[in-house]
Amino acid sequence: MRLLVADLAATAPVWRLRPEGATAIRDATPAGWRTQVVAAPTVSDGDGGDAPSAEAVDAIRDAEVYFGFGISRALFAEARRLRWVHSAAAGVAGALFREMVASDVVLTNSAGVHAIPIAEHAVGGILHFLRGFDVAAERQRANTWDRETFVGTESPMRELRGSRVLVLGAGGLGGEIARRCTAFGARCTGVRRRPDRGVPEGFERVVGGDALETELRGADILVIAAPSTRQTRAIVSRARLAMLPRHAIVVNVARGTLLDEDALADLLEAGALRGAVLDVTEREPLARESRLWQLRSVLLTPHVSGVSPTGFWERELALFFDNWRRYVAGEPLRNVVDKHEGY
Repeated sequence: MRLLVADLAATAPVWRLRPEGATAIRDATPAGWRTQVVAAPTVSDGDGGDAPSAEAVDAIRDAEVYFGFGISRALFAEARRLRWVHSAAAGVAGALFREMVASDVVLTNSAGVHAIPIAEHAVGGILHFLRGFDVAAERQRANTWDRETFVGTESPMRELRGSRVLVLGAGGLGGEIARRCTAFGARCTGVRRRPDRGVPEGFERVVGGDALETELRGADILVIAAPSTRQTRAIVSRARLAMLPRHAIVVNVARGTLLDEDALADLLEAGALRGAVLDVTEREPLARESRLWQLRSVLLTPHVSGVSPTGFWERELALFFDNWRRYVAGEPLRNVVDKHEGY
């Protein structure tokens, strides 16, 4: 019998596979297969954790397919028959250790599954600054009724309609963000490694990385929604941040490694940028001494933009079941990760 191991009992309740989900996986098991749903807790941060449970280690030894939150080197080392790993996370950096990359094990991820809540989170953060909610909250805490700040010549109030939104990463996540911004009347440009792949819905146009600096100079809003790879590390550098207009808003819902946080803090402190929406940071948890904590012009959330208790497992299981059907039938899988490119 061919074996699927589902290792999805996340320590974080919002990501933990529910009993009805486990039942659905068992019910979807094709003829000639058996399914083992691991009951022991597992880490759901996308890396698979460094210390897999004894139950998962025992199960994976005979598994052909592993369905978890990434996979750790320690767990991978115990696998003898593994052919396919599907991660319930979108990011796969922690699963791309040397042994995995060198193997012929297929790795698929959940890119796009989290896109709806992350896109809504990004738009909410953009509106937070465009409508001056950061200023309003500060005045509220000071018990101050201050209309003058909002109606004066330096009013923080602007519209998303007509704003120029530059989205770094025009994949599933970038597309969801662009569609929502476009619905508000914004004009969206995407930046991607392969602009010849066409213009996804929501974008006016898509350009290559060689046009990034030109586009930054005219952007009202920069949204970072690209995967973390060797090529994207620190792509939003100090020099590039300085190219943005002083009223610009920076949004990062990708990975903290793409953005120079010290440069961002410097520019925000100097009033050279309007604000920043950060759901990710280079070091997580963010260091207590970081200036980002104290800046009114930063809206900071602890890497939770993808949280959706109602929608995640519905979309995740639909993706996995479709891929499992494809795998059994010998058809191409969706969301196959290029292990050398990193996404």
